[in-house]
Amino acid sequence: MKISKQSTKLLASAKAVITLFLSLPGEDRIANVVKRVAGLSEDNVRACLDMTIESFANRHRNLQETFRQHFQKIEALLDSSPATPPAGFSDQKKLLLGAFFTKEYSIQSAALFNPSVVAHPDQQDLKPGQLRFVMSLRATGEGHISSIVFQTGIIDKGGNISLDPPTGYFTRLQKKSPASDTDYDLEEAADIPLNEKVIFPTAAAESMGMEDVRFVKFEAEGRACYYGTYTAYDGKQIRTKLIETEDFASFRIRTLSGAAIADKGMALFPEKLNGKYVMISRQGGEKINIMFSDSLYQWDNYQVLMEPKYTWELVQLGNCGSPIKTGKGWLLLTHGVGIMRTYVISAILLDLKDPTKIIGRLDQPFIEADEREREGYVPNVVYTCGLLKHGDILLIPYAVSDSATGFITLSLNELLEQLIKS
Repeated sequence: MKISKQSTKLLASAKAVITLFLSLPGEDRIANVVKRVAGLSEDNVRACLDMTIESFANRHRNLQETFRQHFQKIEALLDSSPATPPAGFSDQKKLLLGAFFTKEYSIQSAALFNPSVVAHPDQQDLKPGQLRFVMSLRATGEGHISSIVFQTGIIDKGGNISLDPPTGYFTRLQKKSPASDTDYDLEEAADIPLNEKVIFPTAAAESMGMEDVRFVKFEAEGRACYYGTYTAYDGKQIRTKLIETEDFASFRIRTLSGAAIADKGMALFPEKLNGKYVMISRQGGEKINIMFSDSLYQWDNYQVLMEPKYTWELVQLGNCGSPIKTGKGWLLLTHGVGIMRTYVISAILLDLKDPTKIIGRLDQPFIEADEREREGYVPNVVYTCGLLKHGDILLIPYAVSDSATGFITLSLNELLEQLIKS
């Protein structure tokens, strides 16, 4: 089976920065800063504000609007406390105060990894044989907080890929208000390039990270949308949540519930089977399970699909994203953990009508870290959260030792032949 590792690599960049509100500990800290800014002359305020905008405006879109929003947040915080709100501030002083409570956060300073990939909803203006795709990636920064970023690109009929260039900006999508802390919508951002959008933790349950989103294009009753399951982490507990979008312009965040919603790595099938939603899961941490539900948001039962068998997967098994439908069965990529916590990628084939039946299973991995890929934030790891079918070509973006992202292409038919032989 011929596997082509592409020369293209996506590397983490410390230049990928967003703006966040600067929270200060202590009841008096905000009020103290407000008093100090209040004492500045208007000439001093103007000079400081001009210097700040000159230094940072080329790094962030609509920077003054961000300062204004952060000033309004300060007003709201002081209104609910014994401190005096900043009444009588000039517009310039309001903006400067907002700037004092703004910080930059480097979303990729630690890593850029664990990609998933789906066909882009916009397939216009392409050459024959081309397919535009959307990748989601896990960006990890200061404090090991993970957010979701995107990369778009094109794959041609020969399996060659080209990635769209970055805009130079990264823009955090804002939560609509009012909204609950658990389930919320993000403000529509059709005018912002997808490569620039950042879904940063907003709810308390995900305050320490939105990890390993697995997007799938889901089709039912003539309608297509994209669902992305991800792990929300608050620093102590994890829970599975869901991102919903039709166009990657507006996003809805929802919580999954039920007795079977436990552990990480859940991945939806791209369609219903026998009227039910189907999900691959990993309750217990070491076996691949499968579950069915009448509701997208409620999952109460699961059954074991596959247990560790070979030496390269004796520690742990898991899925590598949602399965894809082929004429031979449901193709599901799996990851296995073996000796020295080495991660590898393999595959199984599930029956089209009854995916609880494994009809093909490779007896060896087909993707593993080579000598150039073993070093990184977590050594000896290859991992993916999804793959894309383009004719007979499979495109598999994969994480390299939790630090960067590479790309592999191979023949779908050759892989299916190996699975059917097994």
